[in-house]
Amino acid sequence: MTGTTTPYGAGAAPAPGSGPAVSPRLIGLVLALVAALYVVAPAMNAAVAPLVHTDLGVTAEHNAVAQIAGACLAIGVLAATGRAGDLKGRRTALSGSLAALCLGSVALATSSGPATYVLRRIVVAAALAAVFVSCLAFMTTVSMPGRIRRIMGGWLAAMSAGFVLAVNLAPHAAALTGWRITAALMAAAAGGALVLVRRLLPDAGPLGREALPDAVRTVSQVLCAVSLAAALQLAPLWGWQDPGVGALLTVAVLSCAAARARALRRVPERRRSEQVPGAVWTGALVAGLALGFTQVVLTMAVPALVSAVGLSGAVTALVLSAFGVGGAAACLLVRHRNVSPLAGASLGLPLAALGLALLHALVDHASHALAGGFAVVTLIGFGTMLAAAPQMARFLAAVPRPHLGVNAALLPCAILVGTAAAQALPYTSPLGPPPLPTEARELLWVGTVVVAVAALALGRPVVAVVVATASVLQYVMVDADTSQPMSVIVALAVGAAAGAVAWSRREQTERLTRTRETATALQCAVLHPVPPRLGGLRLAGLYRPATAGTAIGGDFLEALDTPYGTRILIGDVRGKGLQAVQTVTDLLGCFRSRAHETEDLGEVAASLDRQVRRAALARGDEELFATALLLQHSGPRQDLHAVNCGHLAPLEVGPGHTRELDVPAVLPLGFGALDAGAVRPHRVALAPGSTLLTHTDGLSEARNSSGEFYPLAERLAAAGRHAPDDLVRHLDDDVRDWTHHLADDIAVIALGRH
Repeated sequence: MTGTTTPYGAGAAPAPGSGPAVSPRLIGLVLALVAALYVVAPAMNAAVAPLVHTDLGVTAEHNAVAQIAGACLAIGVLAATGRAGDLKGRRTALSGSLAALCLGSVALATSSGPATYVLRRIVVAAALAAVFVSCLAFMTTVSMPGRIRRIMGGWLAAMSAGFVLAVNLAPHAAALTGWRITAALMAAAAGGALVLVRRLLPDAGPLGREALPDAVRTVSQVLCAVSLAAALQLAPLWGWQDPGVGALLTVAVLSCAAARARALRRVPERRRSEQVPGAVWTGALVAGLALGFTQVVLTMAVPALVSAVGLSGAVTALVLSAFGVGGAAACLLVRHRNVSPLAGASLGLPLAALGLALLHALVDHASHALAGGFAVVTLIGFGTMLAAAPQMARFLAAVPRPHLGVNAALLPCAILVGTAAAQALPYTSPLGPPPLPTEARELLWVGTVVVAVAALALGRPVVAVVVATASVLQYVMVDADTSQPMSVIVALAVGAAAGAVAWSRREQTERLTRTRETATALQCAVLHPVPPRLGGLRLAGLYRPATAGTAIGGDFLEALDTPYGTRILIGDVRGKGLQAVQTVTDLLGCFRSRAHETEDLGEVAASLDRQVRRAALARGDEELFATALLLQHSGPRQDLHAVNCGHLAPLEVGPGHTRELDVPAVLPLGFGALDAGAVRPHRVALAPGSTLLTHTDGLSEARNSSGEFYPLAERLAAAGRHAPDDLVRHLDDDVRDWTHHLADDIAVIALGRH
């Protein structure tokens, strides 16, 4: 990849000619302040609408044209500006966007009629979109991918705080200054931001003039978004049967199909690595759609419900601003806690859906409309941003750096399309009257369904169902009277707690499953499974570690087919924990090597003894030792050869008898007493139809609740069948019936002649 720029978040030096190094915190602060213009502008437009109507005669139809055309143009500008930043550099793209915003705002302030006002407002909307996507791409470019979650959490929290201030202060500012001064202030803010950007921010790019991985797919996606947004916003005005709306919907469908076809086609590996994974792309898209949809539903429903109980517009603004308060809290949580996209969607979206469903219950009565509405809208904002912020951060971290700008445009585009989808509903048309309280409740239920579907798509369905069920049941149990706000608040609190418990339980189950899989893989890697047949023997093995959740303890066993016959090892290392496991690993590795290379079984035992001594010296543990029993069976002979290094004697189990075989024991491994040639294997005769059972002391010393040892010989006599696998199965079940708690590891190998 050519022409790449090192992220400034890593503390690297700036690019040549970009000026002195700038703190990443200062970069983030400047970009947050600049991007806040995108949040402030809609609130200012709504605040000055009555003033512009009085002064210039701008009607609701004019505002609708400005809104629809501005949104559609903004989608195209988002992608174009993002791509310009990829090719020309982030600071260049941001500077040009701010200059366009400054000039457009100056022109807006000097508008002389409805037509010029609408045209210039469309230009300002496009410039604001360009500023936002430039800031978003800039912020991501100068951040290392692993830190994008924390940086985006703080950045989005600042955006949410800007929303709170804009909603509450914009009406007062417009009333004090007038609409022309307001537009001039926007121009002054854009000019000041341009100076800050040129003076303080490094030139993060260009990142290289590489072609897009699939330009046709990108163009198809942009065309789909533009035509879909236009159709959704025009349908309530023209009617769904209008040929123009139908044509726009057709273009949207065909463009979407073309983009999907390009996504499914086979592409070279290099190009595939430069594309965002489909699941990450879809998650960010759905989160953005849900965010835009929810904002419009709240903006239309809350004023209708609050005004119905006789409260002022200031109360309405305060209740609406609670969405930003909750969003800021969620983004700060994402910044300081590693909230995964799955967790955020599983917990946040169900709560947001329930808040939408129950919001009307808290603003139906003037006595608690402010407090109750503020609390529930805060919860809706918290849940929505808890789901959206991790999805956005994951998407931006996954985007290839040379194509960051054009891909970053997906997030604001998704929000704009979600906004357009909400405006296609009844009672939300920009030309229609404000919805009545009953219509506002219908809007809230539609929003509930949309957010619930997003919760099922992005999160865990089981968690969403638990949250909804717990909240509804608690709401019914506490108090079904909607005049009591505490019933709804308690219901939502219980739902949140139930969702957290369900999520935690699911996470614990997954962690336990992964731990078990890891433990099983580790056990198979260190302790190889005992094969059912080896050479002339039938075999069966059992291994049970005493500590729950672990796969290996201080016992060990192995069975190998070597040039010298079948060789078997079973033993027990002194001690527990990691050092015992390390000793087991060393012993098994030594045995697997020496058993294939050493003819004399006694020399194999001596090699194991030396291995334990080396481990003891390396760890400074003079008391380290291990007991072991080595067996060998070769050729057609019926007898076995055994070397007993301080281990329990094997048992012969046959029809009607169980007896301990006399195998003389030498000192355990690790005492340095097994010199080469000093250990002579002992011959063991195995009667026809009998099974030889070797085990560690964890089996014979298992205690019941009365402290009695497991009567191994008696229980073997009661086993009935004496085949190796039958015996091992019987012992595994029987010893767990005998004791309530395994205090030591158990290893068993049973063998019989073929």
